Amino acid sequence: MTFYSFAKSLVKIALTPIYRMEVIGVENIPSEGGVLLCANHIDNLDPPIVGITSPRPVHFMAKDELFSVPVLGKIVSHLNAFPVKRGMSDREALRKGIAILNEGKVLGLFPEGTRSKTGEVGKGLAGAGFFALRSEAQVVPCAIIGPYKAFGRLKVVYGEPIDMGLAKKNKLNAEQTTDMIMKEIQKLISQYK
Repeated sequence: MTFYSFAKSLVKIALTPIYRMEVIGVENIPSEGGVLLCANHIDNLDPPIVGITSPRPVHFMAKDELFSVPVLGKIVSHLNAFPVKRGMSDREALRKGIAILNEGKVLGLFPEGTRSKTGEVGKGLAGAGFFALRSEAQVVPCAIIGPYKAFGRLKVVYGEPIDMGLAKKNKLNAEQTTDMIMKEIQKLISQYK
């Protein structure tokens, strides 16, 4: 058993009694090939929630500062996370993300870049569009519908892969492509709230 699957089991055991989780649409995550999984961001628990509900291991970008925290930094890197410097164009993180997708793995992103203080879907950063346009990965929208309240209901909805052919054909830039992805996440929230 890998450290990732061991940690996934532990987190599942810890979180399942606290939240009444309903997971919808896991069949929309392709079983093989590169997948860009884009979710809204409402809580610090979003990455572990996506990690335990996705049928495939997920690689996340995590803020650079986490990797310099003793012990936590080691754990985070063993959980398939890699550092990104926030507030600037981090070429190394972009290269790493593309490599993950090209290796046929799952890259999990929260395009907003930070948690929404209102719970509403915010504007996404261009990074999601960059990965979508620069790879052959399937782009799967994910809606996390809270709030995170002890013993409350929490929904995780995976939508059907977004047709990136339209974005490429219409020569959308990274920002416009991210907007397209965020609209799909918003649609899932409106449909399943």
